[in-house]
Amino acid sequence: MGTPSDGSTDGTKEFLTQLKKSKGEVKLKKINKFINVDNIRIFYQARNKGKGAALNLAFKEVIGDIVIIQDADLEYDPREYPKLMQPIEEGFADVVYGSRFMGGNPHRILFFFHSIGNKFITFISNLFTNLNLTDIETCYKMFRKNVIKKIDIKEKGFGIEPEITAKISKMNLRIYEVGISYYGRTYEEGKKITWRDGFRAIICIIKYWIL
Repeated sequence: MGTPSDGSTDGTKEFLTQLKKSKGEVKLKKINKFINVDNIRIFYQARNKGKGAALNLAFKEVIGDIVIIQDADLEYDPREYPKLMQPIEEGFADVVYGSRFMGGNPHRILFFFHSIGNKFITFISNLFTNLNLTDIETCYKMFRKNVIKKIDIKEKGFGIEPEITAKISKMNLRIYEVGISYYGRTYEEGKKITWRDGFRAIICIIKYWIL
């Protein structure tokens, strides 16, 4: 398990430091799960460089056979890892996206225009990539290690989402989607993404399809 901390000032670094000092297994209350602390590897950025930069560092350091992206705010439920892993374990998939727009899982009701914007960005991405994904902006993207190691990430911020999608669409991979839960946050609760990120996503879709 690799954990990058992107210059965080919200206590994440301190929490991870204490976690690493623990012995044996530790129970994470929010997900009701025991983890083996000895398997945790922590990497720090000197300053906040963005989500893409943090993930790029993590991808370079990963040693496991399967890689999944997990945001620290737990808008996505780690108990659903087996659901995403199933198509890979059964030999059907190389990449699995967790879609917030399919399946009968719980979803917190939040912003109408966020939903429309996400679906529009996914539609534009599908036009260029010829994929039929329902949610390219999802955090939950799972890869075989040999896939993610071949992708040269350029984006520093949230543009990493359409960048990865554009690049895997050119790699002759088996891509699956599964429905997931979504426990979204409001801006008061710390949500960061804005309309500027949506505009950047469209630029990235075009840029990384052309390159």
